[in-house]
Amino acid sequence: FPLDDTIFIAQHDFKATNDSDLPFRKGDKLKVLQETGEWWLARLLTTGQEGLIPSNYVARADTLEVEKWFFKDLGRRETERLLLAPGNKPGAFLIRESETCKGSFSLSVRDYEGERGDVVKHYKIRCLDKGGYYISPSNTFSTLQELVQYYTRYYKNTQKVAIKTLKEGTMAPEAFLQEANLMKQLKHDRLVRLHAVVTKEPILIVTEFMINGCLLDFLKTDEGKKLKLNKLIDMSAQIAEGMAYIEKKNYIHRDLRAANILVNETLHCKIADFGLARIIESEYTAQEGAKFPIKWTAPEAINFGTFSIKSDVWSFGILLTEIVTYGRIPYPGMTNPEVIRSLDRSYRMPCPDGCPEELYDIMMVCWKQKPDDRPTFEYLQNTLNDFFIATEGQYEMQP
Repeated sequence: FPLDDTIFIAQHDFKATNDSDLPFRKGDKLKVLQETGEWWLARLLTTGQEGLIPSNYVARADTLEVEKWFFKDLGRRETERLLLAPGNKPGAFLIRESETCKGSFSLSVRDYEGERGDVVKHYKIRCLDKGGYYISPSNTFSTLQELVQYYTRYYKNTQKVAIKTLKEGTMAPEAFLQEANLMKQLKHDRLVRLHAVVTKEPILIVTEFMINGCLLDFLKTDEGKKLKLNKLIDMSAQIAEGMAYIEKKNYIHRDLRAANILVNETLHCKIADFGLARIIESEYTAQEGAKFPIKWTAPEAINFGTFSIKSDVWSFGILLTEIVTYGRIPYPGMTNPEVIRSLDRSYRMPCPDGCPEELYDIMMVCWKQKPDDRPTFEYLQNTLNDFFIATEGQYEMQP
């Protein structure tokens, strides 16, 4: 339809109350023939009917009021409340007139940040002297509609990333760069994708963004607690698959536990932080009070510092207990020194409540004293993938 300034778009339905009124539906296009007072004479473009319409029910076709993303008089607080309402997802946005600067606009977008969760970010839309708009001076647009179109496409196409910072002085940037190059070569669906590394201190690691955070925290959420055993076994199989790839590449993880597994929106698990424990030596010295994850570490690695893919297999057995107990700390009630002493006496964690015997058998082979007696990750992946076929008949799913 011609964009002359007499074309209006209906913002609401209007039912006629007498014969001279022109009824219309929201979204209908009308040509205004005469503007007098609150009631205007108009023609409905689809039918050609003419009659009187209430002027506050329509908006000029080329104005912002017709856009579903435009909110004229909305304050910042109300904007955040609206965008953070359930049903809106990251990427939901609106444009409003700026409260502080009349005549200019603000773009408000819902986003997600690991630490803070759902947030709303506000961007100032600046006006050009000759007409037109921009957020960043390198991209200018003649209308707000064009600006919205551009950023909607841009938002959909940008992959979200997560950024991890390593404390200054934790390690030499050169050592880290070497490791990062190795990590970049490891590409698999079950490994968190490493996008980039900033090697000046503080060192930054940029990885793909996983919306459900780490598996340990996810298992404790309402959604996580509802997962049935078959889904928990499936997640374990996915982790074993990622570790089988690391095994095939002759690499070691060194810190395999639920806190280092990330979960995406479709509840797929990916392994994170592989290889980092080796370089962040200062954080992982086995002294008392250090951050050394004793309860996940194989005896030979605790006692002699010998890490191998087989010590990762031990950790995987501990990780299985975390999964089946929805994130309980291993060796409940025991301190790290007690765990070390007990392992030296061949103690093993008992079968967790609700854990099928067959799954406990898998844990126990992961905890064989001699590293060479422990299974490969390839074997673990196949066993967990076939878990329900192998155990059919002997084992009924608990409700």
